[in-house]
Amino acid sequence: METKASIVNNWLPRYTGTPLEEFGDYILLTNFDDYVRRFANRFNAQIRGLDRPMQTCTNQDGLTIINFGIGSPNAATIMDLLSGVQPKGVLFLGKCGGIKRSTEIGHFILPTAAIRGEGTSDDYFPPQVPALPSFKLHKFVSEKIVESGMEYRTGVVYTTNRRVWEHDISFKRKLRQLRVLAIDMETATVFMVGLMNNIARGALLLVSDKPMTPEGVKTEKSDKIISDSFVDIHIDIGIKAMSEIGSKGEQIKHFHF
Repeated sequence: METKASIVNNWLPRYTGTPLEEFGDYILLTNFDDYVRRFANRFNAQIRGLDRPMQTCTNQDGLTIINFGIGSPNAATIMDLLSGVQPKGVLFLGKCGGIKRSTEIGHFILPTAAIRGEGTSDDYFPPQVPALPSFKLHKFVSEKIVESGMEYRTGVVYTTNRRVWEHDISFKRKLRQLRVLAIDMETATVFMVGLMNNIARGALLLVSDKPMTPEGVKTEKSDKIISDSFVDIHIDIGIKAMSEIGSKGEQIKHFHF
């Protein structure tokens, strides 16, 4: 266990209950076991790791979904562990809070960048390095969103490690000054640790609440409404994008001259 490869090759199965050879070339990431259950039901596939920190499911076409938990440290962990199987592409299906008034619940956000407010990514790169997705992966995902007929926006999201901030007036003032579209807890970390591990990565975020006002803060009731209305199409876009990009999309990696 002296090298990173030896560690991640041991820990990825330990965290997920899934052998290395059962991970697909393309990966969907999520924070929610409900996403994994819906994916499994759609393909009549087995969920692994029910007794582990992370659950996985792989369909017959070799697409894998992983519930890695909540927060940027967990996002960093899974993106490090995935270096053991070197997937060709990873798409994070997350939820976010809309910051701008024009960012409506049920809309999708395809982030052009993420502000690194979480701190976790500072262990990987200096703060001057921007958190960016892989362009060609996002380009293909955008085509799938358009085909689905759903609304989406592009722009910058703010990633924070802080879970309870909705009461903090000064923090909300800061978010307005940054002119971000939305806030979440994982996107910047997925982008940065993906960059560190040479993994093509992206994020498709579902606006699930509007936390800048007291009545817009997410509750169990409101989250259930969002899940019932939009989660299936969220998963569907992710499945189509990551199932088809290998055959229909542009080569994600740039050519070397």
